Amino acid sequence: MKKVILSVAVVMAIGLTSCKNETKQETTETKTEVSKDMAMADISFGVRGNCGMCKKTIEKAANKVEGVANATWDVDKKKIDVSFDDTKTDAMAIHNAIAASGYDTEKVAGSEEAYSNLPGCCKYEHDMVMNQSGDKKEEGHSDHDH
Repeated sequence: MKKVILSVAVVMAIGLTSCKNETKQETTETKTEVSKDMAMADISFGVRGNCGMCKKTIEKAANKVEGVANATWDVDKKKIDVSFDDTKTDAMAIHNAIAASGYDTEKVAGSEEAYSNLPGCCKYEHDMVMNQSGDKKEEGHSDHDH
């Protein structure tokens, strides 16, 4: 009878110990996820371009930067939204990557050589307004009649 009770006690002790270890592992994983979220940064800035082909090239250039999680360029607003890990890269690296692909950003002029190799539909005006909010376009039309 003592052996049966002792065996049951040992099995219960092993079961409780393994449950405690599983709980500790889950807590550690949660803490890791929180610290990853804290390193993420979101930025938006203007990028000149014209069409869907521009969108593809601009987004590809930004997404190639190590640490960039997502980049989406808005054709109408001439604006890119980028989420990135600020422990791996910074905003200027993203500006420089886009400029290297031939497109002007708010802070960096596009590479002339890359610009000259863009398809005809992608050759934008270098004085094109980079509209970040969507409001500027409407305000700009209020001072003249169509």
